[in-house]
Amino acid sequence: MTEEHDRSTEQEEEGDGLPVFTTKGMVQTLALIVLLIVAIYFLLPKLAGFGDAIGMLGEAKPVYVVVAIGFCVLSFITYIALFRAVVGGETFPITWREAYEINMAGFAATLLFSAGGAGGVVLTYWALRQGGMERRDVGTRMVAFIVLHYLFYPLAVVVFGILLRTGVLHGSTTVSLTIVPAAIAGVVMLLFGALALLPTDFERRMDQFAKRHSGVTFLARLATVPAMVADGTRAALRLVANPSRAGLAVVGAIGFWAANIGILWASFKAFGIAIPLGVVVMGFFIGMVANLIPFVPAGVGAVDAGMIGTFVLFGFPEEQVFAAILIYRLVAFWLPIPPGVAAFFQLRNRVKRWKKDGLPIDRPPRPSMIEEIL
Repeated sequence: MTEEHDRSTEQEEEGDGLPVFTTKGMVQTLALIVLLIVAIYFLLPKLAGFGDAIGMLGEAKPVYVVVAIGFCVLSFITYIALFRAVVGGETFPITWREAYEINMAGFAATLLFSAGGAGGVVLTYWALRQGGMERRDVGTRMVAFIVLHYLFYPLAVVVFGILLRTGVLHGSTTVSLTIVPAAIAGVVMLLFGALALLPTDFERRMDQFAKRHSGVTFLARLATVPAMVADGTRAALRLVANPSRAGLAVVGAIGFWAANIGILWASFKAFGIAIPLGVVVMGFFIGMVANLIPFVPAGVGAVDAGMIGTFVLFGFPEEQVFAAILIYRLVAFWLPIPPGVAAFFQLRNRVKRWKKDGLPIDRPPRPSMIEEIL
């Protein structure tokens, strides 16, 4: 009874952590988005002498736009499958519908909430805590999810960069567009892989060290972060090492990126641009690096400019690149925003029903991949 009371109290306290729509925040975000879109798609083409890229949208072949939308739907299905396989599990058996609401709401929150680009992470954390998951478990599972999700990003850059440079795949062999990105991606993989080497009892060691030395008690608290990240990283790597036991998670991680690249490929095909596989993959991942630029809501404008610049460097016509990237962003980014906002309000109601009818954490356990791996 006491444990249930403590958990209920924690959830009530955490309830205030849900991001909320504020008039000031919404106005600021929308103003910045409009400014970036006007700058990228209206002013830049004219200043650079690229012609009327917006006017070319009417030339897009509808069948390929439909194909792009199909890939978009597939990208969210695979993303939700990954989330449900890694973050859900035997002790937190959420349904597909609940996973959909959490992830779609998180997608919208990334754009609409002012949280340094982390609105989606904040909302997901809140939802899992409201579902009854312990703080440390939330952190470990979210780290495992993020690591597994992004693991195939640098891996693809390394593989396709080498294949393009060596001529195995048709496309540019320019060092700056192949080997340089591959080398950077390789270093990133090594750095994150090194996290898995942190001792499993690192947190306990730091706690003992802090007890023996006065004035450094803060080290024990700080140690929880790298320890949690290391635990999550090891869990993700074990999932990759056991694809037969964690197939849904691995397929979800790979499928998400493949589907997004499919959207981009279809966007180019909509304007009759035959783009080699290696080029579309490298162009996609190099352009998406711009998503890391801080203080830009969900990479709006930055990703657009990054992809446009990348494919122009690959030698494709500027006007067609502008139009193709606009189609890609409309389908992959803007189209899911309305259902994402709807899912946000659905999730709020879902949490209320959890508190009334029972939390996911209290449901009967069922077989899960992540528990077997952990």
